[in-house]
Amino acid sequence: MTTTDTLGGAACALPGAPAAPTPTPAVAGGTPARTWQGPSAPERLAILRATKSIAIVGASDNPARASYFVATYLLSSSPYDVYFVNPRAESILGRPVYRSLADLPVVPDLVDVFRKHDDLPGVAQEAVDAGAKTLWLQLGSWHEEAAAIAEAAGLDVVMDRCVKIEHARFHGGLLLAGFDTGVISSRRGAG
Repeated sequence: MTTTDTLGGAACALPGAPAAPTPTPAVAGGTPARTWQGPSAPERLAILRATKSIAIVGASDNPARASYFVATYLLSSSPYDVYFVNPRAESILGRPVYRSLADLPVVPDLVDVFRKHDDLPGVAQEAVDAGAKTLWLQLGSWHEEAAAIAEAAGLDVVMDRCVKIEHARFHGGLLLAGFDTGVISSRRGAG
């Protein structure tokens, strides 16, 4: 039986989701190797401690979407000022939604991205142009070109990690909001 490093990628996986992939060399016709090295757990904690505002790019008003779940958590269980960016939405969780990072009333410290792979370099450039300090790509998002764009402009970069999970991990909240609760059934207990 092997154990999993709680600070490694597998501990960040959503329940029922496969563990974060292990970096592997490129195979002919396959996915390129992951060569970029992300910040350590203490470095991610420092990023979250320095953050005051978060812009969620690709925020959704659909409760089934991960961005909605993350937004709900951040609004209820974190100290951050949260802003939503989605050119097709008017309001999410009773808050205004902005068409782009450039339209925000503040410069966000952290840009949390829920967008498809091909959009990530463009979002990275928007984060740079907006003056953000950190580009954060959610679970399953890994784009070395986007990371290079952000890092060249001096931004911190985190990829393939969930802001909600990382915040909860560092602040003792992994037992809250549906993670590691020990509940096996979707039915509520009697009581």
